[in-house]
Amino acid sequence: MQYFNTSDIQGFSKLYRLNLINSITGYKSANMIGTKSNSGNENLAIFSSITHLGSNPALLHFTLRPNTVPRDTYKNIRENSVFTVNHVSLKQIDQAHHTSAKYEEKVSEFDQTLLEPIYRVDWYAPFVKSSPIALGCRYLNEYEIKENDCVLLVAAIEHIFIEDKLLQKDGWVKLESGEVVTINGLDGYALPQLQKRLEYARPKEIIKKR
Repeated sequence: MQYFNTSDIQGFSKLYRLNLINSITGYKSANMIGTKSNSGNENLAIFSSITHLGSNPALLHFTLRPNTVPRDTYKNIRENSVFTVNHVSLKQIDQAHHTSAKYEEKVSEFDQTLLEPIYRVDWYAPFVKSSPIALGCRYLNEYEIKENDCVLLVAAIEHIFIEDKLLQKDGWVKLESGEVVTINGLDGYALPQLQKRLEYARPKEIIKKR
């Protein structure tokens, strides 16, 4: 087993450290955030930090890097408070990954990929037409992470779109049926396979082997 301490980590090259630290915490969600500026410029960007925060009310949060350079996603959300979260499916990997490229604000990632915008329920921000799950979210609050100057943004989930085959009778969503992928590190995409669902865990007597 490999072992690294703080000195080792600081001594790595930038790329090696980025790959290592972004991978060791495990698989992350793969989502595209859709926004639109008040001047009408559409933006689409892939994120791997979107996480469930609560179900009542329905909340999520994600992390944005320091605003030391222009961040179109953040700017657009602050301008009109709404955005969309679109799951990445297996067939979308290449196109979704390309949305991480740095384009000028006036250039829409929808125009630079095969991904298509679609507008639903009079929501100002664009959804991704082919995504198996899409959420319409509203900005609620943000918190500065002083340790690295990142911003943690909290939002309410106001609209949910799910392909019929994914939604189970008890409300559970079978992501596997939509070929929803995850991200390993910065650029590795994986297709998870469901092994089993388990009942709610309650305390019980442990039978120890003799």
